[in-house]
Order: sequence, then C-alpha cells, then structure tokens
Amino acid sequence: MSVTEAHSIPGTFAHPALFYGDEQEYLAGTLPFVRDALVAGRPVAVAVPAENLRLIRDGLGADADAVRFMDMREVGRNPGRIIPAVLRAFADVQSPGTRVSIIGEPIWAGRTATEYPACVQHEALINEAFRGADAAILCPYDIRRLGPQVITDAYATHPTVVRADSGRQEDSAAYAPADVVARYNRPLPPAPPDVPYFRFTEGSLSDTRHLAVGEAARLGLMSPRRDDMALVTAELITNSVVHGGGSGSFAVWGEDGYVVCEVRDQGHLADPLAGRRPVPREQRGGRGLLMVNLIADLVRVHTGPAGTTIRCWFAL
Repeated sequence: MSVTEAHSIPGTFAHPALFYGDEQEYLAGTLPFVRDALVAGRPVAVAVPAENLRLIRDGLGADADAVRFMDMREVGRNPGRIIPAVLRAFADVQSPGTRVSIIGEPIWAGRTATEYPACVQHEALINEAFRGADAAILCPYDIRRLGPQVITDAYATHPTVVRADSGRQEDSAAYAPADVVARYNRPLPPAPPDVPYFRFTEGSLSDTRHLAVGEAARLGLMSPRRDDMALVTAELITNSVVHGGGSGSFAVWGEDGYVVCEVRDQGHLADPLAGRRPVPREQRGGRGLLMVNLIADLVRVHTGPAGTTIRCWFAL
C-alpha cells in the first residue's frame, strides 16, 4: 500500500515516518500526500524547517495557497509545544468529522543532543494524543544527515514507515511508543557544580520568583523573555506546592547561550501527556504545564516515584 492510499482511509489515524535521502525524494514523499488531501477537500498543514517549507511550497505551485505552512524551527522550537500548539491547534478548529492531513518534521540535523530526548518523546506521544482521531500525520526523516539512533527510534515511534525512493509503506515491527517514552525519561545531566539550589514552600513563592528573575537578569536575560521566565517559574513552583509535596527546590544558571531554570519536587507526573493537551476555554485550572511548554524554548522532564525535575531553557 502506498503512503497516499494509507493516509486516506476515513476514520483512522495514520502516523507514518517518511525516510528520504535527498530533495527529490523529499518532494516525492510529501507532495502526493498534500495533493491527495487537497483533491479530497481535506484541510492540510505543513510544519517543517524553513528550507523544506520552501521546497514544498514551490513544488505545489498554485496549490500552495490552500495549505497552512509553519516553520517548525519557530513553532516547534520546544518539542513539548508541538502537539498542543501546532498539531492539535490545527486539527481541533476543523469542522467535526473532517479528516485532516499534516506533515510535521520535528527532528532535523540541527537539533542538539539536549533537545533530542524531548523530540523523540514527542514523536512517541503523538500516537496517544491522536488515538482514534480522523487524521494523518506524516513525519519526514533525513536519512543522510540523521544518525542511526534517530532512525532506529523512528521505527519505534511510528506504526508504519515509508521509503521515499520507492513510495511503499510497511508496518514497523519495532513500533513501541510507550517503551520510547519510558526509555527517554532519563535523569537530567547535573547542573554546574557551583550552582546553588534554593528551597521553597508555600510561604516563600513570591520571594522565590523574584530570586529566580533576579538571577536571570544577572545572567543577561532581557525583557520580555525575563517576564516569560517569571511566569514559568511561578507556574512550576506553584505546581510543586500544590501537587509535589508542598515544597521543592530550584536553581538558575547560564548554559550555552541560554538561561536555564530548574525546579525539583517530590511529586510524580504519571501522565506523559501532561502539559501537552489543549485545555478547553471553559475549564478552570490545568493550564500550568501547558503554559510552561508554550513559553519556554525547551522543556525537559524527568519523573518517577521519587520525584520530578523540570528544566526550562530561555535563549539569551
């Protein structure tokens, strides 16, 4: 079965990985996916890095006017925001019963080793986030420039794979998204040895937020990003008090052109999609971790029965 045929089945969720080796293969795998959806009258979104965005837009010609284009380097800089702010944000505004088609490329050669665990967890969680949805999400992978571990992980996070050189789609025998989420739930690398951690409780939330923002200012984080960090810090430490045992610890430091904020507590995030689901407008509460993912440039989480660590990056 071809990728075009497979992604068109109404009432099903399709999440194939597309392995491509050059620009010609990239277009051979993506353009039919888009055009088939447009012919069927389905809404289409393309969220890929800017250089590939141009390839698809130019390849579509006049058909490009009917497609929603997004630069994944911008909208998906933090992989934790892609499901709620890119994929679901597009799918959820369509008319009920409408099948949607999306190309999403969250992993490219420029992704860092720090970002990658969040990227592969995102790919694994798409399957749960869209379980039962009437949608197709095609995820391209550049096999020339991505390492072998990335390709191995793609087999584990996608139920089907497509090789663009042949256009044929086949089931992935290695598909195990829950195992991937657990495997990349790793303890975060330690903070620099000279970085102090500060304890906080319910009575010191305001002082903690001001201390964190002061450290960020000292490290060179400018407004409005400093205001964003203040909001993220407030959400995280409040969550720790409410859900993480009533107290926690935090630290702020500089790292490779970023200000990093980390919060630790004794809570356990049992839901791997926490912070990745859109929240209905009428719902009260439940927006804290979602807001963190929407604001920060990168969010990494390690959680278990002994506690949770959430680390956020803000570019200087």
